[in-house]
Amino acid sequence: MPRLYFKYGTMGSSKSAQALMCQFNYQQKGMKVMLVKPSLDNRGDDETPMVRSRIGLKSECLTISHDQSFIDMFNNYKQQNGCDCIIVDEAQFCTSKQIEQLKQLTAQVPVLCYGLLTDFTCKLFEGSKRLVELADSLQEIKSVCKCGHKATVNARFINGKCVDDGPVVFIGGDEAYENMCWWCWQEELNK
Repeated sequence: MPRLYFKYGTMGSSKSAQALMCQFNYQQKGMKVMLVKPSLDNRGDDETPMVRSRIGLKSECLTISHDQSFIDMFNNYKQQNGCDCIIVDEAQFCTSKQIEQLKQLTAQVPVLCYGLLTDFTCKLFEGSKRLVELADSLQEIKSVCKCGHKATVNARFINGKCVDDGPVVFIGGDEAYENMCWWCWQEELNK
């Protein structure tokens, strides 16, 4: 039976690149992939929604808003295109209900979710929390802090200063976030 996978890591750990490589592997075998990201993540999207990696890989994708159903989206996509696999990038932005829908869809196809585990205050995102509870497989995608230790924190910077308050969702890239170990994060917060 297909499974629900959650592959998580800090910002800059190659989550989107790995999602796109997974998509390529399925497509290379002639299989149909439904690539999706939450509509909340609209970085770099002019007219066409895209999953983009920092190393330059990109692919068109579908988007899902908080009030949409993955089951309805899957049924429509499968009817029009066929579907052998679902890949969700930025899965931390999904709702608990949407993660439960993805789990239900594993009765038909494998579902691979990629995303952050925690926000910039080291608290679980709603979607990530539910994925940890329901996933059949959890895999950490490791990355390195500037000091050489394992990065575990998505440190947020506003005007060059590390912050630990503000809205949970603040879409940004390298200009707003840096992955760090706990100790470097604490040091930056105390500056």
